[in-house]
Amino acid sequence: MKNRTKTPYTLTAFAGAALVLAGLTFGATTNATAEEGIAIPAPAIDQAASTAATETAIFAGGCFWGVQGVFQHVEGVKNAVSGYAGGAKDTAAYETVGYGKTGHAESVRVTFDPKNVTYGHLLQIYFSVAHDPTQLNRQGPDTGTQYRSTVFPTSEEQARVAKAYIDQLNKAKIFRAAIATTIEPGKAFYPAEAYHQDFLTQNPTYPYIVYNDLPKIENLKKLFPSDYRDKPVLVAQTGIGN
Repeated sequence: MKNRTKTPYTLTAFAGAALVLAGLTFGATTNATAEEGIAIPAPAIDQAASTAATETAIFAGGCFWGVQGVFQHVEGVKNAVSGYAGGAKDTAAYETVGYGKTGHAESVRVTFDPKNVTYGHLLQIYFSVAHDPTQLNRQGPDTGTQYRSTVFPTSEEQARVAKAYIDQLNKAKIFRAAIATTIEPGKAFYPAEAYHQDFLTQNPTYPYIVYNDLPKIENLKKLFPSDYRDKPVLVAQTGIGN
């Protein structure tokens, strides 16, 4: 499990041991166990055209390192911040959330330009390459409600679009199982600790990133070539914000 192992004090030691394990298994089993992107149809219902300079969306889909990394490579995204949503402010800390008792999910707040990318299209990327929406209270090697698949809509319209899209994908039987993604409106977002921000970009050889998250970036590039930008927009450049 990822939780409570990757603090700043254990990254180097843990990576050394994990790199050996990844080296033994990655080449032989990548196609079977790494994240697999899937081509899915665009949402039939999307948000109305907006003249706002920016809007925000909050997505949870397992470890926030990979979800953040995906959206940082999407054209039209102005910022993507890793954090926690679903619980109280006083429990929004990595060591506490890792126990799975706070109601929080590791989440990413995406600030985007609605004139360049719509909320519905971000949902399409989220369901297609950012995570596996059929896994209940887990994602890959990570288990617990803190790794659940959840959309935290920031408006009633976002909630309506998300629900309609989930219904659309389920009816079309796009995935091998029903979508487990929940919709949880009215939840505040709290930015994660600084050492979690831009983790994928700053640690491209870290075994967890190599095995679980870099395939997501490749799938984004392959399935959404017109949306992919090679240079990610980083929190180190844009700031965490409120």
